[in-house]
Amino acid sequence: MSKVDRQFLAAPVKSAVDKFQLLPEFLKVRGLVKEHLDSFNYFVNTEIKKIVRANDLVKTKVTDKVFLRYTDVWIGTPSVVVDGVTDVLTPQRCRLGDMTYSAPIYVNIEYCNDIYGYNANLQKKTKVIIGRMPIMLKSNKCVLYGKDEDELAKVGECPLDPGGYFVVKGNEKVILIQEQLSKNRIIIDTDKKGCIQASVVSSTATTKSKTTIVMEKERIYLILNSFTSKVPIMAVMKAMGMESDQEVVQMLGRDPQYAALLLPSIEDCANQGIYTREQALEFLEKRHKKRNSKGTEDEGALGVLRDIFIAMVRVRDNNFHPKCVYVVVMLRRMMDALLNKHSMDDKDYIGNKRFELSGQLISLLFEDLFKTLNTHLTWVLDNQLDKSSRSSKFDISKHIVIDDITKGLERSLSTGNWNVKRFNMNRTGVTQIVSRLSFIAAYGYMTKISPQFEKSRKVSGPRALQPSQWGMLCPCDTPEGEQCGLVKNLALMTHVTTDEEEGPIVALCSCLGVEDLSQLSGEELHSPSSYLIILNGLILGKHRKPQFFANAMRKLRRAGKIADFVSVYVNEKQRCVYIASDGGRVCRPLVIADNGVSRIKHHHMKELKDGVRNFDSFLQEGLIEYLDVNEENNALIALYEGEATSETTHIEIEPFTLLGVCAGLIPFPHHNQSPRNTYQCAMGKQAMGNIAYNQLCRMDTLIYLLVYPQRPLLTTRTIELVGYDKLGAGQNATVAVMSYSGYDIEDAIVMNKSSLDRGFGRCIVMKRHTAAFQKYQNTVDQINIPSRAPPDREKNQILDNDGLASPGEIIRFQDVFFTKLIPENTNVSLKSQTTNSKGRLFRQTYKGAEGEAAVVDRVALCSDQHDNLCVKFMIRHTRRPEVGDKFSSRHGQKGVCGTIIQQEDFPFSERGICPDLIMNPHGFPSRMTVGKMIELLGSKAGVSCGTFHYGSAFGEPSGHAHKVEDISETLVKHGFCYNGKDFLYSGITGMPLQAYIFMGPIYYQKLKHMVMDKMHARGMGPRQLISRQPTEGRSNNGGLRVGEMERDCLIAYGASNLIYERLMISSDPFEVQVCRKCGLLGYENRKTKTKVCSTCKNGDNLSSMKLPYACKLLFQEIQSMNIVPKLSLADS
Repeated sequence: MSKVDRQFLAAPVKSAVDKFQLLPEFLKVRGLVKEHLDSFNYFVNTEIKKIVRANDLVKTKVTDKVFLRYTDVWIGTPSVVVDGVTDVLTPQRCRLGDMTYSAPIYVNIEYCNDIYGYNANLQKKTKVIIGRMPIMLKSNKCVLYGKDEDELAKVGECPLDPGGYFVVKGNEKVILIQEQLSKNRIIIDTDKKGCIQASVVSSTATTKSKTTIVMEKERIYLILNSFTSKVPIMAVMKAMGMESDQEVVQMLGRDPQYAALLLPSIEDCANQGIYTREQALEFLEKRHKKRNSKGTEDEGALGVLRDIFIAMVRVRDNNFHPKCVYVVVMLRRMMDALLNKHSMDDKDYIGNKRFELSGQLISLLFEDLFKTLNTHLTWVLDNQLDKSSRSSKFDISKHIVIDDITKGLERSLSTGNWNVKRFNMNRTGVTQIVSRLSFIAAYGYMTKISPQFEKSRKVSGPRALQPSQWGMLCPCDTPEGEQCGLVKNLALMTHVTTDEEEGPIVALCSCLGVEDLSQLSGEELHSPSSYLIILNGLILGKHRKPQFFANAMRKLRRAGKIADFVSVYVNEKQRCVYIASDGGRVCRPLVIADNGVSRIKHHHMKELKDGVRNFDSFLQEGLIEYLDVNEENNALIALYEGEATSETTHIEIEPFTLLGVCAGLIPFPHHNQSPRNTYQCAMGKQAMGNIAYNQLCRMDTLIYLLVYPQRPLLTTRTIELVGYDKLGAGQNATVAVMSYSGYDIEDAIVMNKSSLDRGFGRCIVMKRHTAAFQKYQNTVDQINIPSRAPPDREKNQILDNDGLASPGEIIRFQDVFFTKLIPENTNVSLKSQTTNSKGRLFRQTYKGAEGEAAVVDRVALCSDQHDNLCVKFMIRHTRRPEVGDKFSSRHGQKGVCGTIIQQEDFPFSERGICPDLIMNPHGFPSRMTVGKMIELLGSKAGVSCGTFHYGSAFGEPSGHAHKVEDISETLVKHGFCYNGKDFLYSGITGMPLQAYIFMGPIYYQKLKHMVMDKMHARGMGPRQLISRQPTEGRSNNGGLRVGEMERDCLIAYGASNLIYERLMISSDPFEVQVCRKCGLLGYENRKTKTKVCSTCKNGDNLSSMKLPYACKLLFQEIQSMNIVPKLSLADS
């Protein structure tokens, strides 16, 4: 008996259903929003200490006895100081009170104030605040970190809220993931002229520079910003100490093709008479741009070659050999690209991209602001030392300005402009407001990736779906229109790495047999038997057995001896082994397979279910590992366990994780035409539903809520993982697919009136209105008791005695909801004012749509940044669906409500079921959304047998999606037809319909586009002051413009009276007096009933005519520029 058990336990997982349990475990530690948190935590714990350590000393040139040194830095807990009392800050309090959720940055300092030689001893201060750092929600400095549901509820937070954003001045801001080309890597591509070039953007802690080597007309040049023009590459090599041409040719390789390509450059150098290192440096010195910046002494061309040219390759003791090797490798790559077009690099390949997260962006900003603070301190010191008077006692620690860092960080986060002069960085739109239209919309902002390209460029390359995106970036979730393909979203199990320490890896490599370059001759550099080993773009050395080396590194990684996210990639074509440990690479977890057999067995999953294991223990035991895009090229990955062959190295955990959060809501997406899934990703973010558990405590500008949201009957695994089933955004509607009434043409939907009466699609719209009591120099705005006398009583009926609207009152168009008294003289204090001067009455009226009655939901009082009393009114309006409201299913099938019909006239089935919606069957053929049909079947089966059915992407083999055959079996078992069709009776005649009708439940979403917010028409109305034409726009009650093109149509029709009416009578008619003699405009004196021409000074020849007012205005404006337009009149 025991033998059988052992065999059963050791057997591989038979069905992949068991592996699903890894997903929720993974999402607890990584994925979705965790990369934002990881990045921010890394900044707070490590990066900020590095920045302060690098710039820890503030000293002056005058004397070295005066200095200030930072010894430690850390970030406190979020708090706010009110009237001298420190109070804990919660995110909800910041949202309601328009505050910034930030924590103080503390430093320990030691300093010496020995300006005049008195106190030479060292003084120390601890916990000095240098500024305030905005804190990311749910990061390890946040109050919400590690709290469970009950504790979160106590501080007013929703447990399903992902965090990963900041609260700045009461607005929720997220720093989008920024996509960039990777630094410190050689990229081979062509420039504008079609010349092949190799470029490296090198970035170190101190400098950032771009080095380009380009081949023009067979000669090779170096382009560097520090040189005025392009420089021959051989001159650079000679300046770095490689004087003999033979040595360079040897390093390039034995093949005569390479030498032949280098020959013109060698000749070029000889023609200019450059033979020795001194001559080369002299030559470069002429081309060198002189930097006249204070503080750094200019070291000439040698300094440029040492510090700026390929900056990440360090020069130690003037040994330029590593740099020479690097240049030769770049040259060799270029020549390979010349000889073989396939070895060009693809800039759009995901492995050549890095994703900058919030931590890296904030660290750039903080570094800049911190250096500015230190510069200011130095300036204060210099000023003090220049003074001759020695009377006052000087304390340097008193001059630390807190506001610089606080204001700088806050401004950048709230505007989204990252202007860092030190690093030549001018980016706009780095942050976006997290719009809380629906729960999924807020989630979508966290996984969104902002592109490096401008959307104006009509390029198809970056927009195309890259094969390397598989599993890393969602293939569906991208906007339509001009941003299409540029804005991407992370897939479900993607993780973005943070930086790892390089030191231990370098040491490890040398232990594993990497030979250092300095011990090798040039001949051996490209010898075919050995491969180059490159770590983060730095050449470490060579290895004779690259495959053995890579396998050793992987074994160590699986054993947990090196970090999980280090990737090892053998590139056969370039004959290199790339090791990467830098931040910003995307990677994802995969199950390791030995000879095609998965390492995860039944007993592992059982332990996971029992809670003995977690995701990290799978990693440590080497059952799972993270692969980035480059290393995936060395792996053979099987989609399901059954497909694995003996060659297979890895197995996917779950195939549906290659989609992102928004695409994961779609049931059976693999049965739909691809653009339909993309449409749904965009529309799912506009669906109304629940926002969060604390939605009724929030005071956002606009909140859309569904009154009776439901969870979908046909669900997917992603829905459960993300929590969409708890905060749904839609309702299960019984849909009949048939043509009915003719009001359902072009995707319109016929709705059942009784369903609407029962609450289908009913929603609440809440709008926030704010008002404030201003503070002045000596006085403040006064509370006004509204008058209840007859003229004002109508307007003031919803006001309380304090002049604010009382909650629960019905508010109509033009009702006053806020009044206050503004003092007339703001410079005089309240007490000294005479009693009779009441002040000016100020009113705020409600400008909602006429005819709709809204309700004052709640009124909140809080103080804003300038300590003014601020009043917020939430005004609630409940709407039911009407003709013209937009609905959509989860398959990109959007439609508006075409008509609403009484239930009596609706068709009904034998069981007495009446559909909620009727959808036109013409929506299916051209759109090919078969997923929608399967959803209807699955939901119908789910309703009849009382279980939720699943429709996850690619889930049929692993059991995460029900097969159609099984669904049909269930339907037949419960007395339905196997294909989902029902026998319907007409509601009008009572006779059976001539066809069977496909009918069942489909999850429908109500979108935020409602006809009430769009509808617009006007008769007479407001006009613009200057041109007397109707105003523009719906908000200003404007007119509908007949523009240039509409005018052309009317001319083509010959409808002259209509043009005359539209362009003048309905717009801006004006009567003018025209002088027949001089052709200029006169005027009519209304009192004396006389007409006067201003030029002729008499009124004999004046005729009156009609002109558009804009035309009269144009004549007068032209006259003011000394151009005289004359009107010549003829008798009509």
